Order: sequence, then structure tokens, then C-alpha cells
Amino acid sequence: MNGARVWMARSGMASVLVLAVVLLVVFPLTLDLFRLNLVGKYLSYAFVALGLVMLWGWGGVLSLGQGVFFGLGGYGMAMFLKLEASDPVTTKIQSTPGIPDFMDWNQVTELPVWWLPFHSFPLTLLLLLGVPTLLAWIIGFAMFKRRVGGVYFAIITQAVALILTVLIIGQQGYTGGVNGMTDLKTLMGWDTRTDSAKLILYFTCVALLLASIVLCTWVQKSKLGTLLLAMRDKEDRVRFSGYDVANFRVFVFCLSALLSAVGGAMFTLQVGFMSPSLVGIVPSIEMVIFAAVGGRMSLVGAVYGALLVNYGKTYFSESFPDLWLFMMAALFLGVVLAFPDGLAGVWNDKIAPRLKRLGQGRAKPVAPPPVVAEPKPARERGAAEGAAA
Repeated sequence: MNGARVWMARSGMASVLVLAVVLLVVFPLTLDLFRLNLVGKYLSYAFVALGLVMLWGWGGVLSLGQGVFFGLGGYGMAMFLKLEASDPVTTKIQSTPGIPDFMDWNQVTELPVWWLPFHSFPLTLLLLLGVPTLLAWIIGFAMFKRRVGGVYFAIITQAVALILTVLIIGQQGYTGGVNGMTDLKTLMGWDTRTDSAKLILYFTCVALLLASIVLCTWVQKSKLGTLLLAMRDKEDRVRFSGYDVANFRVFVFCLSALLSAVGGAMFTLQVGFMSPSLVGIVPSIEMVIFAAVGGRMSLVGAVYGALLVNYGKTYFSESFPDLWLFMMAALFLGVVLAFPDGLAGVWNDKIAPRLKRLGQGRAKPVAPPPVVAEPKPARERGAAEGAAA
């Protein structure tokens, strides 16, 4: 038992197990299906927060364009679902049956060639994971090899997010434009709108999220994680030690893009639509807020940060529709100013030490009473004294 506790403390799995209990037991038992589906939506953003912990917290590189990779993953899944919903029987009233409705509205008479691979679900999974990772590799290789970092890299990623948003909106006949892709109902004939489907998708999202946390924890505990921290703090010293800093940063940027793409795909499956409003600069900055509030050095903290910020966004927008943006700004500023290390810093610096001291106080052993030698009988004392004489 003590060995298991030591292992969990050293590996950081204790907080992961607590998170798993909260997501797999507490929420399903205490929330109705509508709220649970909302939590599943929030958890899809948590994938992006995990990627930012690895990229920003451990790699020292801030990206303000993670919505690009989130959107590419979401649009990849949406294209497959849209094609499935656009079979010739369902779309027989269109001018051109067998193509998505927004293409027919924009007088597109033939399915574009780059849409064809999304008829296959395995190819769709490969593309929705591969395309964002490839784009991250291209951007990272071009920037990091030229030692572009800091605020310049953040601005460039913002520009990429803006470019992709304009491209999606401008190519309305092929992407759905500003309305995005909607009316996504089935996955390989499985109706994703039923109550049982929503539960399955929620637990699938949680399982993928926990697996992602374990993967990132393994990276952090490995030599690669140590090098990432060293590059963040002393980049020149790592470079002079013979390591190619650019390659490591390209890797962690690609990892963050991959995680964001998984989150985008799960968002599309659970919500049933994808639009350019989830790709641009504003949602990308919100995703950074998730990691900042949760703690940019903590994977589990990033998940709690995504849950807290999105819950606050939902609650404030429902209760105070005219003031909710100001309240969200106040929440973010208050947390960052009061707790620079986020929720994880509050736990590590304030709560955990007090719990440890409390536990040590309760487990403090009681000192045994002092041993007092009993006086010897008079007869024995006389014999001893005679022998001494």
C-alpha cells in the first residue's frame, strides 16, 4: 500500500486518479444529460489546454493560434458526417443530389476532389490528425529553424488563425461559409443525437482525455521533458550542449496541434456542428485563458481551468446576458493577478502543504513514558555493598 502511494506521488498519477473519479463517477451521477453533454463540450476544449501546457508551460513557446488546429480537426470530422448525411436519397430534392446542401445552394454541381477521401472513416481519422500536425510541422520548422520565438511567434500564429478564418468564410461553397457545417446527425449509421449516444460520446471523450494526460505525463517525466524545461529557461546553454533546440520545439508544437485536433473532432461529434467562429483569434485566446487559469505547468490543472472558465461563460451568459463578458474578464484578471500559477499553484502552494501538516499532526506518534529503574531490595543492596568492599 505504501509502495503504491509513493509511486502515485512520484509519477503524479494521484491527481489524475482524482480527476478520473470526478469525470467518470461524480459528474455522471450528479448531472442531468443536458449538463453532462455541456461538460463533454468543455472537455473537448481541455485537449487544447493540455497542448498549451506542453507547448507554453514546458516548451516556453506561446501560441495564439491553437484554434487553427482545433478547427481543422473539427472540420475533418464534420466533412465525414456531412457526406454521410448527404446521400442521394436524403438529398433527392436538391438540384444536384449526393452533395452537401450548402454546395447545392452555392450552385456547386460536383463534389470537389479534396472532399472524396472523407467518404472513408479511417481516412478521415488519418487526415483530421495528420493535416493539423503537418501544418504545425511546416510552421514550426519555418519559424524555429530561424530562431523566431517569443512574441513574434505568437503574432504569426494569430495571423495564421485569421487567414484560415477568412479562407473558410470566403470559400462558402466548399466549407459552408460563416454558417459552418450543421445538421450532423449520424456516425456510420449511428444516431449521435440519442441519450445513449451522448453518454457514450461523453465517456469516449473522457477516456481520450485521460489517455492524453498519461501520454503528456510520460513525456514530462522523460529526458525529453527535462530538455524542454531546460530550453525554456536556458536555451543557449542547451544549444551549446549540442542539442538542436528547433527540433524539440517543432516536436512539442506538433504534439499540441495533434491534441487540439482530437479535441476539435470530439467537439463536432458531441455538439453536431462546426463553424469558423471556433477557429479564429478570439477562440484561440480563450484557449490560452484555459491553461492560464488552470496553471500552465499542470496538465490536470488545465482540465479544471477549461471546466471552470467554460462553466463561468455558460453561467454568466445565462444569468447576466448584458454583463457576462465583463464578468468573464474580471474572473480571468482576478485569478491571474491573485494566483499567477493558476489553480494548480493554489493547490501546490496553499492547500497541499496545510493538508500535509494536518496529516502529520494527526499521525504524530505518542512518546513512550520514561523508564524508571525500580529500587533494589535492602537485602540485595547489602550483598552488593559487601562484595564491593
